[in-house]
Amino acid sequence: MQILNDNDGMALALELAAKGMYTTTPNPRVGCVIVRDGEVIGTGYTQPAGQAHAEIMAMRDAQQRGHDVRGATAYVTLEPCNHHGRTPPCSDALVRAGLGRVVAAITDPNPLVAGQGMAKLAAAGIAVSSGVLEDQAYELNIGFFSRMQRKRPWVRMKAAASLDGMTALHSGESQWITGPAARDDGHAWRARACAILTGIGTVKADDPQLNVRAVDTPRQPRRIVIDSKLEISLDARVLAGGGTWIVAAAANPGKEAALTAAGNEVIMLPNADGKVDLAALMLELGRREINELHIEAGSKLNGSLIREGCVDELLLYLAPCLIGDAQGMFALAPLDRLDAKIALKFYEVRQVGADLRILARFTPQQE
Repeated sequence: MQILNDNDGMALALELAAKGMYTTTPNPRVGCVIVRDGEVIGTGYTQPAGQAHAEIMAMRDAQQRGHDVRGATAYVTLEPCNHHGRTPPCSDALVRAGLGRVVAAITDPNPLVAGQGMAKLAAAGIAVSSGVLEDQAYELNIGFFSRMQRKRPWVRMKAAASLDGMTALHSGESQWITGPAARDDGHAWRARACAILTGIGTVKADDPQLNVRAVDTPRQPRRIVIDSKLEISLDARVLAGGGTWIVAAAANPGKEAALTAAGNEVIMLPNADGKVDLAALMLELGRREINELHIEAGSKLNGSLIREGCVDELLLYLAPCLIGDAQGMFALAPLDRLDAKIALKFYEVRQVGADLRILARFTPQQE
């Protein structure tokens, strides 16, 4: 493949970065392409945490192909790191290798980097530039940026409904409002998240597994259940295999011991009303290196999360049908004035199978 300009090089680097969609967490998804005279001589993308970053993989690839990277151009979708984390700094490795030019899509939001990686490269005599396909690079790592800049994950709330906004009959029957293509697509969004969250009401009503099944993934997201009173059954499928975080507000030593013995963890985060402090939970998840949080819950918890300003984006699947009076997506209080409405902006609208998929983001004043 010939690389004719910086956009070509970065577009290929972004394709590589996307290969780490399900594997790099909590690290960002990063791709790197090394080019000499328009020829791609090395490619790589970030491996699972603790393993090689994209730049190192690309330089190894070039070496294995028999190419010398000295004087070549590296296109990388995120500024090369400049600190010792689980691995040594990539900026140092690029300097040692003698790259002639490094083009980054976007500056690393990590305060430990934040421009310092590019500064080190420039100080070593390497030509540097950034801002190439910046928006695409940001979207690929929107959760990492959120955690670095806001100390909380990017929160995506998913719901599947009829065109009149109903998610289930009053009897609870909901399988299936949307079609198989939409359901599979929903699992792909689950797979890219670091964690999937639901509430005890959904666990009681549906006994979900809360995992990824419809797409291949080498990693299952963490499962989280908000359960203020620790009412969850020890036989609930969401606890199978352990590793589930149960977020509670009222102590129950016996239940806590049993859940812990089964390999799960109870997190106590009560608010003044004796319920789970949702805002505090978002900060706690950020501290635990959760970049993207995927929510699939009932209307009551959905409404509470929206009211508390904990949701960044709605992922809605709308089926071409009408159900009539039934269960809605969000339990929100009625408004006295229309200008008090919660504002969102459509980010993307597309058809998936027979259904419509809408990505809508809350406007900044609602965050």
